[in-house]
Amino acid sequence: MSTIKNDLFLKALKGETVERPPVWMMRQAGRYLPEFMEIKAKYDFFTRCQTPELASEITVQPIRRYGMDAAILFSDILVIPQAMNIHVEMKPGIGPWLPNPIRSQKDLDRVIVPDIQDTLGYVMDAIKMTKEKLNDDIPLIGFAGSPWTILCYCVQGQGSKNFDKAKEFCFTQPVAAHELLQKITDTTIAYLKEKVKAGVNAVQVFDSWGGMLSPVDYQEFSWKYMQQIIDALKDDAPVIAFGKGCWFALDTMAKSGASALGVDWTCTPETARKLSGGKITLQGNFDPTRLFSPPSEIKRMVTEMIDAFGKDRYIVNLGHGILPNIPIENAGAFIEAVKEYRVRS
Repeated sequence: MSTIKNDLFLKALKGETVERPPVWMMRQAGRYLPEFMEIKAKYDFFTRCQTPELASEITVQPIRRYGMDAAILFSDILVIPQAMNIHVEMKPGIGPWLPNPIRSQKDLDRVIVPDIQDTLGYVMDAIKMTKEKLNDDIPLIGFAGSPWTILCYCVQGQGSKNFDKAKEFCFTQPVAAHELLQKITDTTIAYLKEKVKAGVNAVQVFDSWGGMLSPVDYQEFSWKYMQQIIDALKDDAPVIAFGKGCWFALDTMAKSGASALGVDWTCTPETARKLSGGKITLQGNFDPTRLFSPPSEIKRMVTEMIDAFGKDRYIVNLGHGILPNIPIENAGAFIEAVKEYRVRS
């Protein structure tokens, strides 16, 4: 691997001392950018994911505009179930739509653990193309959804406020649920390993719906599968584990071998440091809706957030993905605040 010119992000993942923390934003390659909306007007969602030229262009758009310290490949967590023989559509106004949800052992029998190059080779092509465009200026992050989060969509069939059908499936048909979770886990491990081979410098596992589970159920239906992924990947690349609403598991996560843990905005920096034992890199945790605040206020709050986490073992980010209607200058203020950060003596 050639050396990355701006390696702040990789240094923070290793826990090394930095002059300022690195910054990127979840969903930074996306719909708050006018240049993204131009592409969106011409191509449907999965065409954008499956066309390497488009995916790589969308990945570098925010970097050109704001100069973040890391890029994250434009893709979607639901390319995994697609590859596993589960039909997934993106419906305008609804979001993910799975017309044949997995509700029984019979449904589960048609779910495969695919050949990754065969089904998701387009993602690897997008990585190679993106790496050329980035020219080793900054690292590239690859990602996947957690097995539990993927199961939520596969069983529910669409987004949900509580994923009641997904939970019911786990609690009434635990054998089938664990079989599905294991198939997703095996596919995800193979997928992330191919991504690392294709050139990503780190991977993030998004457990967007982990907070739907009680702490006991979280260990059984989510964390043990995330742990398998971390175990399989940690020697190949740094792994960031992000569980939204999962502050209760930070102590377990900190012992997992992950290089960093994402934190959402419901947990203070002080609490997150305490729960995670204070030795692991943390990432987060600005409330995405706070980006509606005036730019001067955003800058003040970001500076306070860095002071609270500390500049080392810390990656500045949002506590979840950026919202589509955030003014572009407000997103800019968030990034600028980090680049202008100096430790006050």
